Amino acid sequence: MSDLFADDPAPSNSAHTLSASGLDAPLADRLRPASLDAVIGQDHLVGPEGAIGRMVAAGKLSSMILWGPPGTGKTSMARLLAEAVGMRYVQISAVFSGVADLKKAFAEANKMAGAGQKTLLFVDEIHRFNRAQQDGFLPFVEAGTVTLVGATTENPSFELNAALLSRAQVLILNRLDHDALGQMLTRAEDLQGPLPLTSPAREALIASADGDGRFLLNQAETLYNAQITDPLDPAKLGAFLQRRVAVYDKDREGHYNLISALHKSLRGSDPQAAVYYMARMLTAGEEPLYVLRRLVRFASEDIGLADPNALTQCLAAKQAYEFLGSPEGEVAIVQACLYLATAPKSNAAYKAQKASFAAARQTGSLSPPQNILNAPTKLMKDIGYGKNYAYDHEAEDGFSGDNYWPEEMEPQVFYEPVERGFERKVRERLAYWDKLRAERFDGGGA
Repeated sequence: MSDLFADDPAPSNSAHTLSASGLDAPLADRLRPASLDAVIGQDHLVGPEGAIGRMVAAGKLSSMILWGPPGTGKTSMARLLAEAVGMRYVQISAVFSGVADLKKAFAEANKMAGAGQKTLLFVDEIHRFNRAQQDGFLPFVEAGTVTLVGATTENPSFELNAALLSRAQVLILNRLDHDALGQMLTRAEDLQGPLPLTSPAREALIASADGDGRFLLNQAETLYNAQITDPLDPAKLGAFLQRRVAVYDKDREGHYNLISALHKSLRGSDPQAAVYYMARMLTAGEEPLYVLRRLVRFASEDIGLADPNALTQCLAAKQAYEFLGSPEGEVAIVQACLYLATAPKSNAAYKAQKASFAAARQTGSLSPPQNILNAPTKLMKDIGYGKNYAYDHEAEDGFSGDNYWPEEMEPQVFYEPVERGFERKVRERLAYWDKLRAERFDGGGA
């Protein structure tokens, strides 16, 4: 796998193409940006006030994890970062590389460091390395042998070691919006000529990409290679690509209007209107999985524990649709839509998320009380970890009423269930526990 460690060719002077890719290279490769200011849709990172923009201006990079959806520019940004600060660029993929490849990369980086050349090691799909392999990066990152830039489409909090995360800054890339995808398509047309599409079909092609720039350019290349003479309308485009594309207004107002109408109808418990607007979206060519994503979001944001089955229904509908496909699987989407519209509503979980996240950002370094911390070692026991922990199962009513908040923080109320659906019972439980706590600890003091 020596080719995985080869330095990338230098970019051309073009604003957004790499001549080294060659005329026969895929369109997406030929349109890779040649400078950070040509990266589309990530101004919050590469702009003058962004984290990457500031690092480049200072001429010094920190190790980082680029987290974002597919096709948003993670690989291009890593390559351009190395160029911007004069570092040697090495790329490996966690899908194809193993321990031997990593050892070779580190050895070469160490050798180059002795010659005064720093190395930026870009690791694509870094979350695919196991925990032991991830630990292998630590000494080389700490020693400055490499500046690590990892790319992942998965949540780093779940997929990457805490030790690795503590040594790298997590930077979040945005899913490419309509304007960003439009700019990308315009660049393709500047290079290849106008696409054989009507204006509505061009908009439909952008909508079908769902934020993935690479997918959009691959679809455009398919159209160019077919040498189509007469412009395709949305219906013919969908038939040609064997992929349904959304048919909405050129400015996409219709697209967002229908999403809003669906969401508001669900929230307003009108199943007739909700299923109508959902049908409008699907018959117009909207991706069914996009509609399902909206329903899943609604189940947590607007129903929550008022009906815990709402989320289960939506996920089951997604599974059924993926199993059956269209059109048979669309009845499962209708079922989920009707369930959400007729379920009791509560945004208590959504409000609890907002409030608790805000508090966590303000007080994130406070330690929990020692009595509720595990003490797996003798030293931890000696300094008080786990001492006097009240085991709830041994308490009266299975409830100790102990204090679980940091000593420097007053107990907070983030979740306030409503008097609807299952949350009515949850509310009763919380009130009961509050009563026991007050009786046993004179108003809540632990």
